[in-house]
Parts: sequence; C-alpha cells; structure tokens
Amino acid sequence: MRARPQRLALACTLVALAAGGSASAAEPTVSFSVARTDTLISLSRSVLVSPEAWREVARLNRLTNPNRIRPGQVLQIPTRLLRADVRGARLVSAHGEVKVGDAPASSDAALSEGQTVQTGAGSSAVIELADGSRVRLPPSSLAQITASRQLGTRSEPLAGAAAQASDGWFAGTLRVLRGSVEVIASKVQRAKPLEVVTPTAIIGVRGTRYRVALDAAENAAGTEQRTRGEVVEGLVRLDLPAGAQGVDIGAGFGAATDPSGALPRVVRLPAAPDLGAVPERFERPMVRFALPGETTPLRVQVASDAGFDKIVQDQRVAPGAEVRIAGLDDARWYLRARRVDAQGIEGFDATRPFVLKARPEPPLYRAPTSGAKQQVGAVEFAWAQNTGAPRARLQVASDEGFKTLVLDRDGLTEATLRAELPAPGTYYWRMASIRPDGDNGPFGDAQRFELRDAPATPSGAATKDGSAILFTWAGRPQDRQQVEFASDPEFKTVEARAELTAPAWSVPKPSRGGRYYFRYRSVEPEGYVTPYSETAVVEVPRDWRPLLMLLVPLVLL
Repeated sequence: MRARPQRLALACTLVALAAGGSASAAEPTVSFSVARTDTLISLSRSVLVSPEAWREVARLNRLTNPNRIRPGQVLQIPTRLLRADVRGARLVSAHGEVKVGDAPASSDAALSEGQTVQTGAGSSAVIELADGSRVRLPPSSLAQITASRQLGTRSEPLAGAAAQASDGWFAGTLRVLRGSVEVIASKVQRAKPLEVVTPTAIIGVRGTRYRVALDAAENAAGTEQRTRGEVVEGLVRLDLPAGAQGVDIGAGFGAATDPSGALPRVVRLPAAPDLGAVPERFERPMVRFALPGETTPLRVQVASDAGFDKIVQDQRVAPGAEVRIAGLDDARWYLRARRVDAQGIEGFDATRPFVLKARPEPPLYRAPTSGAKQQVGAVEFAWAQNTGAPRARLQVASDEGFKTLVLDRDGLTEATLRAELPAPGTYYWRMASIRPDGDNGPFGDAQRFELRDAPATPSGAATKDGSAILFTWAGRPQDRQQVEFASDPEFKTVEARAELTAPAWSVPKPSRGGRYYFRYRSVEPEGYVTPYSETAVVEVPRDWRPLLMLLVPLVLL
C-alpha cells in the first residue's frame, strides 16, 4: 500500500525542539501516515532513498510483518532515509547593486544550491526559497544557499485534496558570510528546521520571523565574529559549533554568541522607538531629523516599499544623534528604526512613511543677504536661476512663518526684481523654482532683512553766546554718530568731522560768513552704518566790521 505524508508541521519537527530541548538530542524523523492506495513498492521508489531503506524503517517502527502496511498506520521515518530532490530558489527582488556569484543579477533570477547573493551599499535583495520562505538581505550583506531540497516527494502525485498532502518535506540551509538576513519562514512540513548558519552559530527555525546577523569587531587579538539572533515571531534554536550547548529563543527575545564560547544569554528585545517627531514631508535633498530622547544607538533603514524588500539606506546612529540620509530621489519612502542594546541585539521595528519633495531646488539667493539692513523704499532682490527650472516664485512676509505676505510674485523669468516696501520693520524673503512643465519646487530657507526709517533731519542753531553752532537730531543712545560740517553741499570741502557717542555736536562758528552744510550717519553696535541724513543748512552772518572801517574814512573825506 502507498504511504501518504501528512502536512503536520509540529509532527515533523524534532521532538526535542518542540519540547524546548536541544536539537541534537534525537535523530530527526517525520510522521508518515499510510493511505489506502500506498504500496511498499511505490513507497520504496518514490519516498525513500532506496528499496533497502524499507528494512530499517520496518525495524525502527517494530513492524511485526515488514512486508505489509495498513491504511492509517503511522510510521516514523528518519529524514536521512527520505529521498531528496534539489529545488531551486528565486531572487524575487534585486534593488541596486546585487550580484549572484560575481555576476550582476536582476529580479526573478533563478538560484541554485551553492550560489551566493551579495548586496552592495544602498542595495538589497529578497530570496524566495522553494518552500515559500523569504530571506531579505539588507545592504552590504553576503549569503549562500547551501541546501534547498524537498524530501519524500512522490513520483506520481495524488489528485485533489490528497495532492496537497503529498508535497513532501522541505530542508533548507542558508549561510551568512557577511552582514545580516531577515527570515520570514513559511509554515510548511519540514524534514528539519530551516537553518541559518554563520561561522559562530547555527540557528534552526520552523514557521517564524527572525533576524540573523554576523558582526565583526577588531580588538588586540584580531577580528572577532559574533552571531546575533532576534526573534519577532515563533521559536528558534541557536546552537554553537562543535556540538556545544545552545539556547532556545522565543518571540520577543534575542541572543548573541560570546567569543569566549560561553552560553549565549537570552534577553528581551528593546521596545520600538517613537518616530512621532519625524516629519511627514521633507523639502531638502538631505533628509535630517533627530530623536533627542533616545539613549541607545539606533539601526535606521529606508526602503521604497512598505514591506522593506527594497532597502536603499541602512545605517547605525549614535544615541541622540541627528539622523542624516542623503541620495534619495523625490518620492514616497518608508523609514524603519529599531533600538540596539549593549550586546548589539536589535529590537522591535518602528516604521513611518514620509515624502521627499526637494526638487527642483530653489534658486541661490544673492541680495538682500541674511541680516541686511537698509533704508525704507525700493528693495533690490537678486538670485541665480536654476538652469533646469528657470522660472521662479518670490515671497516676502512680515513674519517668519509667512502668514502675512507683503509680496508674492510668481512666474519670474528674470534674476532680479525691484520692489517698493515703504514701511520700516523686519521682513523675510524666500524663493522657489518652477520647471517648464509647471512643477513647483519647495521654497528655500527664508532670509531676514530689515528696513529702517530714513535718519531724522538734524537741526542747527547758534549757541546763546554766538560762539558756536549746535546741531541736534534724534538718535539711539547705543549708536555711534559720524558727523561732517562742510562749506559746499557736495561735502567736498569738509571743515570739520567727528565721531560721537551722543546725537549732538557743537562746532565753533566759522570765521567766514556764508552758507554751511551738516549731515550725520549712525553706526550701530553690530557694525551696520546707516545712510547719511538729510543735509541741514545754516547761514553764518558775515562780519562787515572790517569793511566799515575802510568805508568810514572815505565818507568823512
């Protein structure tokens, strides 16, 4: 009679693993339930490695009559006696610089036992094994498919519902040579746990989601390698090489090998960080944000898809440090972050989508420069045009949030604009570029400038004793005052000049009568020099006494 394998994942596991013990405590076996149509001949040809293997199966199961099997009979068959057929894998996703062996690879490439898959910086890949399990390779990782097999398959599959139970058992092994992998194991019949092997550990799993990483650290003795295992769902077994004792790692826990060979310590995975402070939109090519409350390092990844099959950025950030992500195109992206504990074990994921719209980049501002000050009136705005987006939009506001606009000009084709702003005060201006197809880029950073009232007109009058002329004007006590007194309105012939600490100046009355001119300007503490004030004109009476002394004798004569 024919034997029909049952799709019972737990029945196919190692008894010791299901009970939480060591995977090496018993030989791997599978439970095989005999169907009505099964025969010894078909069983020996299609399920077992050879007809001779039946004798050992009969002996292990203590069959009273090894030449006869009954429907419903359950046989325990060692996995080493099951026929193994090689099953290929598939590269379902290849993003960026991905190689199979030494050759560049693309999505949907076929993979076979012994082949390696490696990802470059800013690249990622997803491998689908024959059992439907998926293995994600983040940037800078290298993994090898060392085994991908299906055991105990029929040469003539059954029809209908029975066919779903005749697919055999799977056995797969993946070796991590560099970096890390994230495994989403399918829940199918397994001849032995799906294994991820590193130079320092073997991790076996059935139907779960977990991460395995190979870390290398330099010290005085050379390079030390450690294996980390982090379980998000299910149960895995971490065994050390050479049959050393291992540990079980349940969901929500992780462990790392110790270079000294000590038993790995199982710890809780760190909780997911809070990404609520990360903006939903970024408008600069460099994506920058901070999570100041974080006290542990973070692993930060960016992908173009919500499933993180296409990871383009992968970095580790120091506690509380600013996260900087460069090289992204304008698009919708997905951010993932997890905390890293003192052992290097990474915790649960926090994810957040965001949009990057940084292009076309705003024009380069030329004038007025940030912090510039000038007199109220016409303001000259100047900028360097974006060659790919020659039109521009200019906004001027009286507040930094641009809620109160005083100027909004769109579709500017020239690189300058002269605008009248008659009111004194603090202003902010910003610009955005516009592509020929009408695509508007983000506004650049706002620049602040100030408009000041024209300097007050000074007044001048003779002192009480008539020996000097006193000039006064309205001025701030913290400013220095630069003054000039000239005999011509162009101030080419300056009779006196000075720098003062108060808005008042007394100049000796000129010996020659006539019309004289005065002006001042203020120098503010930060160095800004105001324009000169309006010119004050004073008349100095002429002294006719010398002329009278000459005319009196003539009159007497």
